[in-house]
Amino acid sequence: MGLTTEPTVRETRRPPTRWPFSFGDSRLNPWRGLGGLPREVWLLFATNLINRAGMMVLPFLVLYLTRELGFSAARAGLMLAFYGASAIVFGPIGGRLSDRIGALPVMRASLIASGSVLLLFPLARSFIAVAAMTVLWAGCGEMFRPASLAAITHVVAPEQRRQAFALNRLAINLGMSIGPALGGFLATVSFRAMFAVDAVTTLVAGAVLALTPWRAFSGVNSEARNRGGESAGPATILHDGPFLIFLCGVFFVGVVFFQHESALPLYLVQYLNLSPAFYGMLFTINTLLIVALEVPITTATAHWPNTRSLIIGCLLFAVGFGALGVIASPSGVIATVVVWTFGEMLLFPAMSAHMAEIAPENRRGAYMGAYSMSLSIALTLGPWLGTQLLASFGPVIAWSVMFALGALAALLMAYPARRVRRPFAAAAAGS
Repeated sequence: MGLTTEPTVRETRRPPTRWPFSFGDSRLNPWRGLGGLPREVWLLFATNLINRAGMMVLPFLVLYLTRELGFSAARAGLMLAFYGASAIVFGPIGGRLSDRIGALPVMRASLIASGSVLLLFPLARSFIAVAAMTVLWAGCGEMFRPASLAAITHVVAPEQRRQAFALNRLAINLGMSIGPALGGFLATVSFRAMFAVDAVTTLVAGAVLALTPWRAFSGVNSEARNRGGESAGPATILHDGPFLIFLCGVFFVGVVFFQHESALPLYLVQYLNLSPAFYGMLFTINTLLIVALEVPITTATAHWPNTRSLIIGCLLFAVGFGALGVIASPSGVIATVVVWTFGEMLLFPAMSAHMAEIAPENRRGAYMGAYSMSLSIALTLGPWLGTQLLASFGPVIAWSVMFALGALAALLMAYPARRVRRPFAAAAAGS
């Protein structure tokens, strides 16, 4: 479908198709919130599960570049920087395109294009060629996230959004528990096989979206059009002060969160003399807790205001990472991981649901793109900041700074929540 400024197909008002099974209606069933989710959410669950179960190139990209192509460690690390910078640029583009042509075409194109690039990636051998392929791959792949968040917002009723976003994260975490492990095995056998498997699973995920019927939706329905300027919101995102404050909170808590990939392993191995295997076990604990508890916790707290989940989630991140400044035992480290994992389970579904409430209905994709960009910037800068603080000032200062950033994020999350524009919330509720 070509790019157009004309209105896309309007959202249908017939009841959404439900998945043909039930999780039961008992209040004692912690998974009961999933039974009434629309069919499209389950299709997106399957798409993310297939895609993430094959995601193995990115975690092993540096290893591939250094061992297979003979790149220096510095040049290989630069490719990850290229990937992160591309995500910052292309995430918002994906969000804006989903507002213009619809979220579904963007998701389909993203998966099919990124899968195709992965098939061709091993043909690149020089630094320039690999850099170009990395930017192209990141650009194609990173447009998927804001479009998928916007798609969930369009097809799910406001009261079910947290459960839907939690289910989406469940698919991602289940897939990521498979992909890197399989990638580690394939990397010892054949890097080309690793690229092929990642590419095929990405293309299969795209086929799931391309070959299954979805309800027509655009996020701009007739009621929103009748309200006109009431739901249009500020002229641009840069004029939306409360939203920009919220994005600052997202960035700061993202910086804290991404320490689990940078400063945390460095601290465990170099300062506490723990093994890399212990660090790997922490990932397993984190994933198992999320798979087992995130959906039940989201269901149990669905009646909470988003503000409460946002603030508590940020504070749990602050405490979980900040406590590492005074904890040196393996059991204590495990306890901190449990603390910030609970923060993760509360925070991320609530942030996505909060986005759906405060975003103008006809620009949800753009707002989701800005949200994704904030996390991408945090991923790009956060690991560098954490490792620099740890190397220059030691663990007490490094983890104290992370505590302060988490607490600051909690304050920033609370501020825009007190000023949620009721027309936006009403538009999201379909009133």
